[in-house]
Amino acid sequence: MSDDAALGWLGVPLAVVAGAIRVSTPFILVSLGECLTERSGRINLGLEGTLVLGAMTGYGVSYLSGSPWLGVLAAGTAGALFGLLHGWLCSLRRVNDIALGIALMLLGTGLAFFLGKALIQPTAPRLPTIPMGGWLGNEQLASALAISPLFLLGLGLAPLLAWGLRSTRAGLRLRTVGESADAARALGLSVDGWRIGATACGGFLAGIGGSYMSLVYPGSWNEGLSSGQGLMAVALVIFARWQPVRCVWAGLLFGGTSALGPALQSVGVTGGYYLFNAAPYVLTLGIMILTSSPHRTLAGMPLELTRIR
Repeated sequence: MSDDAALGWLGVPLAVVAGAIRVSTPFILVSLGECLTERSGRINLGLEGTLVLGAMTGYGVSYLSGSPWLGVLAAGTAGALFGLLHGWLCSLRRVNDIALGIALMLLGTGLAFFLGKALIQPTAPRLPTIPMGGWLGNEQLASALAISPLFLLGLGLAPLLAWGLRSTRAGLRLRTVGESADAARALGLSVDGWRIGATACGGFLAGIGGSYMSLVYPGSWNEGLSSGQGLMAVALVIFARWQPVRCVWAGLLFGGTSALGPALQSVGVTGGYYLFNAAPYVLTLGIMILTSSPHRTLAGMPLELTRIR
């Protein structure tokens, strides 16, 4: 009897947990970056383009240099540069933040697909993982439960960001910019400067999230690598009420729903497989519907987001 058959239905919750850990990492990193950006009073809908560009850059640099960690750094740098571009353009007069975000999303994905054509066949060195499931005695589950250092980075970064926003002078200034641009200017703060910096930092994290997809899971570069994770991260931040620690829990929830279909298929439940694969998108739609009430949406929302042109 195979290991999968021996586990039976017990393998379903284990597979969902493993999938939540494995799939949630890009969600966590991108949503943390977007949370930081939105707390400054700016929204970045171009994260999908940043994510895909980071995936291509990380994979390419890892292949050329032989170091996946250099690939992660390069992906973060590419994301930060894209964030700087977004932040600078948004600071110009008569620029619509939403329209610009969509334009940069298309630009980022287009650049990634054009520059990454030569990277589809080669195999780049992948990031190492930390084995956590050896006690299960099941090779497949042990492999699924292996934790990436980037997942641990997201876990550690969330409380650090929460503390920084709550307890540091820089966090107070960033929140002031996000709550009232007029009050920030009265205090002598550069509203555009803080927002550009926050958008660049958010882009850096989104780029690292993209490198996870190409260097860890699924661990390759192709044009179908991302399936809207960047856009879903915006809904995830709303669901998390702009709180970094809640972004981690929301990311795990999204990751778990993504893993539900393959987990059920492993025990022979094949009916409605594609419907289960659509679970993250259904969850995103449900979140948007449930948070559409003004009383709920405004809870925790930076006030400057209501004034976005």
